Amino acid sequence: MSSTELLRREWTAFRGPGRLIALAAAALSVIAVGLLFAGTTSSSVSDTFWFRHQDLGREGAITVRMTSMTGTITYPPPGHDQIVAGLVPWAKSGIIVKDGLRQGSRYAALAMTGAHGVRFQHDYVHDVAGSASQAPRWLRLTRSGDTITGSESADGEQWHVVGTAELEGLPETVQVGLFATSPGDLTLRETGLGGTIEQVRFTQAVGVFDHVTVEGGAGRWNSGPVGEMNHTDWERFHNASGAVQEDGVVTVSGTGDIGPIGEGGARGVEKALSGLVIALIVVLVVAARYGARETPRRVLAARTVLIGSATFVTGLLAAGIVVATTSPATYVRVVVGVAAVLALCAVLAYGLGVWLRRGWAAILAGVTLVAVPYAVTAVPLLPDAVADWLLRLTPAAGFAVKQTVVEHPQVTAHYAPSAGYFPLPGWAGFAVLCAYTALVLWLASSGSRGSARKPLREPLPGSSG
Repeated sequence: MSSTELLRREWTAFRGPGRLIALAAAALSVIAVGLLFAGTTSSSVSDTFWFRHQDLGREGAITVRMTSMTGTITYPPPGHDQIVAGLVPWAKSGIIVKDGLRQGSRYAALAMTGAHGVRFQHDYVHDVAGSASQAPRWLRLTRSGDTITGSESADGEQWHVVGTAELEGLPETVQVGLFATSPGDLTLRETGLGGTIEQVRFTQAVGVFDHVTVEGGAGRWNSGPVGEMNHTDWERFHNASGAVQEDGVVTVSGTGDIGPIGEGGARGVEKALSGLVIALIVVLVVAARYGARETPRRVLAARTVLIGSATFVTGLLAAGIVVATTSPATYVRVVVGVAAVLALCAVLAYGLGVWLRRGWAAILAGVTLVAVPYAVTAVPLLPDAVADWLLRLTPAAGFAVKQTVVEHPQVTAHYAPSAGYFPLPGWAGFAVLCAYTALVLWLASSGSRGSARKPLREPLPGSSG
């Protein structure tokens, strides 16, 4: 029998209504849960700050002296009345050139930070360190076409270039001015089981400037938030975010952040694909029971191809619909990667069924190896170190392919599995899953040698069998 005829025959046997209905249910679980988060996934970047700004043409510069930078940290409930003076490490205040007032638009900024000195940052992911000096400090941004250069000085006479950015496609007129922003102060609280829960304290930064000069600017100064602001009790009843000018001194207060990780951290795609754990269990059960049937060695490869292909198509459709609906900008690799991981998990469970020859045993092994580590590390139940190693050493490491946000040194975040971060890069996690699958298939092939399996019990002497 040719390979084509064998595949056709096995497909006819595989496509019984029970298996196809189960795979359809797996796809629908991913889609149904994903649609709950349609339109609610967080932005891929943070872009919230108070902005005092005016127009700037293709050639020009802004120069300021930053005389001081202070801040406030308030504790969340139940101790929200505890207020302390201070700056979180990545609070920022300084000068910025931005393509309009839209959140997520291109920018270049030169700022003083709470604990990391002067920084030149642009387009959210780029960060260049300047001096470790604190205020007072002179800051300057120069625009020449699409090129933005950031420089700093101790006296306003001798200047040092911190960094240069090429912001291709900047319009003729951009916005230039003073800004202040301060991200929430992240703290971690242990749960009863040793896991961690994120707790974020509200913070605010205040920058004070004088000697503000703009060359190539036009129009009057405007002031307002980029993103939402002034909704907390501290801002409403104590110190509102905003900008005040008096006797040539400008004070800018603001909260938020400008950086590569949006509100909600890495959880945007993670939330959208929450239904994967349900689909994974369904796939494992279907594949394990399929493998527990009589499996002569000559049909092992054909059935492996069938279960893998059917699951790949299922995952591709489900993940594709969810990602396109909730996060259209997410990489295509997430959709293809999720489909490939589900397919490999199905092949792994199928191999366990062939090897163990018991459907219930294969299901138990597959769920324990893959579904349990994936599920328990997605929520803050385990200590971060335990969750980290589970996603390094078990087949669940393969789900690292769906991670879209990486760790950035200029962002304070909870870089742990429960926050959507995998300890291995996508290719390495996928390799771990491939290794497990290859091992199980080898064991299955070694135990499936004849055209049919041996009977589980030898017939009694003299019986007809």
